[in-house]
Amino acid sequence: MNRKLEGLWQPLYAELGGEEAPADILTRTEVELAAGSYTVRFDGIAADRGTYLIEAAGLTLRGVTGPNAGRTIPCLCKFVHDTLVICYGLDGTRPEKFATTAGGRLYLVTYRRKSS
Repeated sequence: MNRKLEGLWQPLYAELGGEEAPADILTRTEVELAAGSYTVRFDGIAADRGTYLIEAAGLTLRGVTGPNAGRTIPCLCKFVHDTLVICYGLDGTRPEKFATTAGGRLYLVTYRRKSS
């Protein structure tokens, strides 16, 4: 899974706590996963960086710089055709399914690989 996960990803759809993210935010955001590190860029500027680990239960992010510095974020991830779907447990608990609920602290994102 690690080699499939690595690359530059563009969010197509996202929701937090049951609320859909604005499309203009998604088009200005990209996530790069490479060699166990992640970088989130907004308008081309690195806004969040850290490491990731693939485990039997899913994916775990550890923030190093940016708004998630010092945080551990357990996730579920899966590939559906040519997209990557990640459900982030922003409350520090690994999600049980790929869905959010109103008022919850789950962030669900569907990504498409960006061409280089």
